[in-house]
Amino acid sequence: MFLPSFQLENKVAVVTGAGRGIGRALAIGLAEAGAQVALLARTEQDIINVAREINSIGAKAYPIVTDVTNRDEVNQSIAKIIETTGTIDILINNAGMNIRSQALDVTDVEWHKIMDTNLKSAFIMSQEVGTFMKKHGTGGKIINISSVAGHVALRTGVVYAATKAAMIQMTKVLALEWGQYGINVNSIGPWYFKTPLTEKLLQDEKYVDDILAVTPLKRIGELEELVGPTVFLASAAGNYITGQTLFVDGGMTIQGF
Repeated sequence: MFLPSFQLENKVAVVTGAGRGIGRALAIGLAEAGAQVALLARTEQDIINVAREINSIGAKAYPIVTDVTNRDEVNQSIAKIIETTGTIDILINNAGMNIRSQALDVTDVEWHKIMDTNLKSAFIMSQEVGTFMKKHGTGGKIINISSVAGHVALRTGVVYAATKAAMIQMTKVLALEWGQYGINVNSIGPWYFKTPLTEKLLQDEKYVDDILAVTPLKRIGELEELVGPTVFLASAAGNYITGQTLFVDGGMTIQGF
């Protein structure tokens, strides 16, 4: 057989920022592929709702309220997941936010909030889950949700762009360090998708026209189109891929904005 398995039966996945948008879509998609999914976010009702959706398809989900910028809360949540399921095989670092300030207007509060949510949380989660994967010799898959904004200059806000560029580089270094332990570390760089974070922007016809002008496929992405690449990298099909960023962008990064 040359076709590897894209299925995730008997795997345990952890998704941060799992209550809405990309995190919700990826959590449900991983569950559809057979994984048990731990849902981490700060808003309890959001992850309870996602857990119900996952349960409705006959899969298991564990909603755990967690501030992923807080190492103590992260450690408590990871311990709870391991106690409940016995392991962690897949980590999706998706938690993220943006404040669209011009560079001269960025405040220290905005800087730290975006940095902590987008970058610090991904490092803490990777460090703690990576420690478990190394110690138990299980290997595993870590997937960071970056952005095309980490690769090309966009009108997204300088701090957001800095976090996403750092996440791409962090992916490479962690892959280099942890490959010897059988841990694959990759990232996915989305372009514009329909999420709560982009909802208002995508109501501006001129803004959408600007997006489509540099997108060869001439449309906004649908959330389910991020699920396939994620399952691919999380499954046996992605076993020999590490340190890479897969841009899911309708072709945007081949020409720039």
